[in-house]
Amino acid sequence: MTTDAPQETPLLQPRGWRKPLRYILLILTAIVFLAPVFWMVSSALKPNYQIFATPPIWWPSLPRWQNFSEALTSLPFGRFAINTLIIALGTVIGHVLSCSVVAYGFARLEAPGKGFFFILLLSTLMLPYPVTMVPLYIIFSRLGWINSFLPLIVPAFFGNAFYIFLLRQSFKQIPPDLEDAARIDGANTGQILWHVILPISLPALAAVAIFSFQAAWNDFLGPLIFLHDQKMYTLQLGLSFFRGNYEINWAYLMASSLVVTIPVVLIYFLFQKAFIEGISYTGTKV
Repeated sequence: MTTDAPQETPLLQPRGWRKPLRYILLILTAIVFLAPVFWMVSSALKPNYQIFATPPIWWPSLPRWQNFSEALTSLPFGRFAINTLIIALGTVIGHVLSCSVVAYGFARLEAPGKGFFFILLLSTLMLPYPVTMVPLYIIFSRLGWINSFLPLIVPAFFGNAFYIFLLRQSFKQIPPDLEDAARIDGANTGQILWHVILPISLPALAAVAIFSFQAAWNDFLGPLIFLHDQKMYTLQLGLSFFRGNYEINWAYLMASSLVVTIPVVLIYFLFQKAFIEGISYTGTKV
């Protein structure tokens, strides 16, 4: 006795035109996002007068590779890179440590008014930076921190609402049984956070670290406000030197901007898997 397998109805079968259409839309979207990158690379290899030539020169016949060496040696970009790296690493460490502790408290610990304070924390996301810029400058000036890296690093050790939200969502996905087992073995709250919660939440921590590093690396307004000595300038402030009062050296600006962008792109591709897992692992549970 043989039985025939049920055949799919035409309504359940995928239509043949959907897959090619999906690839076409993805290719068009990729072209839209890659077009500015292509123009930046092309402009970095052109003489300055060819960048705004009419009709446009999409790719120079003789690429001018000297733009990179001349742009990077005309200013102390090595020192600017070290300053930016110090600020970025300090910010990453501060955000990972502080946000992990606060997020664990909102995710696991019970306290009166916890929901209210969490909503109050999230409401700070609606405050634009210019609103807090003047009060922060007054506070840091009275502390004597102006023209130092402290105003750019120390606030990271007091948490960030968005990163706390991401980590809280990740911590809430962890089964409470793991914490109960650790408490039976005699672990306290700090040991549970350090030895149980954080090792399981490495993808979410990686996402927070990448977000924090990218924000600190690309920050322009913060260093512009708090740093006055050129020896302490960051890469973003260094790029502004190519924009004079009457003329902009676009070739040097594009060449140096391309070099400054490379570390962020490399970090994303190296930790892409952990970054995507961290974003997806946070879930939507509230």
